[in-house]
Order: sequence, then C-alpha cells, then structure tokens
Amino acid sequence: MCGRARCTLRADDIPRACNRTGAPVGTINMDRYRPSYNIAPGSNLPVVRRADGSDGDGFLLHSMKWGLIPKFTKKTEKPDFYKMFNARSESITEKVSFRRLLPKNRCLVAVEGFYEWKKDGSKKQPYYIHFKDGRPLVFAALYDSWESSEGLDTSSEILYTFTILTTSSSSALQWLHDRMPVILGNKESTDTWLKGSSSSKFDMMLKPYEGSDLVWYPVTPAMGKPTVDGPECIKEIQLKTDGNPISNFFLRKEIKEQSNMEEKSLFDDSVKTNPLKGLKEEPIKEIKKEGESDLEQKNSCDISDLANQPKRLKQEHVTADDSGIQSSVKEGNHNAKSSISILANENTAKRQKTEDIEEFVADLKSAPHRIDKLGTIAVKKGNVKDAGGKQPTLFSYFGKK
Repeated sequence: MCGRARCTLRADDIPRACNRTGAPVGTINMDRYRPSYNIAPGSNLPVVRRADGSDGDGFLLHSMKWGLIPKFTKKTEKPDFYKMFNARSESITEKVSFRRLLPKNRCLVAVEGFYEWKKDGSKKQPYYIHFKDGRPLVFAALYDSWESSEGLDTSSEILYTFTILTTSSSSALQWLHDRMPVILGNKESTDTWLKGSSSSKFDMMLKPYEGSDLVWYPVTPAMGKPTVDGPECIKEIQLKTDGNPISNFFLRKEIKEQSNMEEKSLFDDSVKTNPLKGLKEEPIKEIKKEGESDLEQKNSCDISDLANQPKRLKQEHVTADDSGIQSSVKEGNHNAKSSISILANENTAKRQKTEDIEEFVADLKSAPHRIDKLGTIAVKKGNVKDAGGKQPTLFSYFGKK
C-alpha cells in the first residue's frame, strides 16, 4: 500500500519526470500545491493527465486531492479521502468505481519517495523508499471528478481526486509489505498508460518493480502524524535490536557463540604468554611461598659461606652487626659480600684472643703444678717487662693483675 509520500518537486520538474518534454503542458489549480515531505490522503498533489477531448499530445498539470471520490457519490455526503487512496490493479477492471475510469481518466503521479510501515506486534516502523540516484518515482493512477452541493472547492463546485494503483510487492520488498505502488520506470510505460487505448494490455505494465535501484531505510516513527513535516521525515535512523523476538533469538545466539570464541582465544593467549595463569589460585600461593623459602635458604647459606664461620658460632647470639649483615644481604646490596668477609675476620680474631685468655685462666685454676709452664706461655704471649727492665716472674704477674 502507499499512504504517505514525499513530493518537494517544483511544478516545472513534474512534466519532465513524467517524460512530457516535447509539447507545452497547461496547468490547473497549481496554486493549491504545497511541496511537503509528508503528504497524506486529502492533500493536493500535481498529476499529469491528458487534456479534455485530446487524443494526441495535449497534457495538463493538474493539482488534485489524493483519495478518490467517485463521481456517483451523493452531493450531500462528506468526502472520505482515506477510503480509496489506493486501488488494486488486479481488480480495476471489475469494480465500477475504477473500470469506468480506464478509458480516459488515467494519469501519472510523480513523487520523490514514499513511506511504508513494517508491523512488529503492536509496533510499526516506517521506512522511506526511493530511487538510489534520487530521480522521481512515477506512479500509475486514476482520477475522477465529483460535484458537491456545499461547494468544497472555492473556485468551482467540482472536486478532482485521484487514486494510486498498487500491485503485489517485489521480491526485494516482500519482507516489508505485501503491496507496493505501480512504478512506471521508463518512457514507454508512461506513454502507454497516458495515451494508450482502453484495449491496451495494461496488465503487462501493472507489475511489481524489480529494479535493484529501488532502495530504502528506516525513518522516525514521528512522521506517522501528518502534521510532522520537514527533512527530519526522511532522515535515516538506527533501529534498536530488541524489536523482533525471533531476530533477537538468533542475535543472542550469535553473540553467545562470539563470546565463547573470544574466551577461548583469551585462554589460549594466556597459556602462551603465562602458563601459571591457567592454574588455580591456591597452587600459585604455595609455589610462591616455596619460592620465597628457597630464596631465604639460599641467602642464609650464602651468608654462612661468605663469613666462613665455624659451626659453633651459629648457635651464639646474633649481634647488631650480624643482623645488619643479614639484612643487607636480603636487600640485595652488591657490597654485602666484601663487608661480610671483613667483619667476619675481625670478629673471629677477637673471639680467638678471648678464648686463649679464658683457656689460660681455666688451666691455671685446674692445674697449679703447671705454673712454670703457664708462666712461660704468659710471658711469651704478653712479652711484659717491669719498670726495671727485668723479666717478671709468674707471681709478680698475678700480683699486678
């Protein structure tokens, strides 16, 4: 069906769009035409028709109301322009309202595009359909005249109206709607429709337009109101993905599969770059603790080796100097090795001297009969002389002490 259209063409562009360029074209009521992006039934649109009584090249550009009001309609009846704004091309030879118009009341309607709605439950999404190159679409149409007793037309009591023929939808547009307007895509078809006799085989041209140059895109649902007009009516919009439950099912399935593939890819990358990331958290902590323990053991071994300390010294109390040495080793000081060697040698020498004195005293207490020998040792170690320059005896040594 075709219930909304865009026609912002200038009056002199319409005959050219309908392939009427050779002979001059007269005009009727063109002052009523108002270009619009959102033309609805009841609005005035220019149509190209043959001049009255003309069987040749006489044509008129006539502004008529969209929505056929048959001539036999009662004069007192209020016209309903939405009742017959479309006519099924398959039945125009059967219905009285259209059959009597075929011989002489054929016309052409030129627009830049039309709108169609896609139903999705309770929602309807409009689409704008047009030629890719922007050229006007030319529809096959029928017109009639009706005389009203109330004088609806200010210039006369005769009202001219038209209806646009429709056919089954093309293969490319079947997803959108089952009907579409009859589009006459070349000069031959427009000439046949305007100038052909009543015996012409119109059914050969009243077919769906299958050209690939007919394109479409979604537009704002706000244009569903006839009062909404302007370039925003044909502005393309982005549709939300939550409209169609069936399409959402496949979309969710596609997203889920894609997510699984991404997770697999990330897992593969993590294994390649860092195999430990594929393990559980607890083994990681254990490994870390074991590693730290091994490192501490290694550091402690290095300290003992570098210091070259005897085993008995390990059980003694650790001094401040020793703890400083250990801390410097743990912190990774590159001078720790040399510092440990020097301090360890000094400590060893001090301990050795102390131990010799303690051993001397212990032997003295435990064995008095070795006084001579010990005195000799004391003299040899101390090398002590008295004020007179004489070698002191063992008794004089202990007397001084």
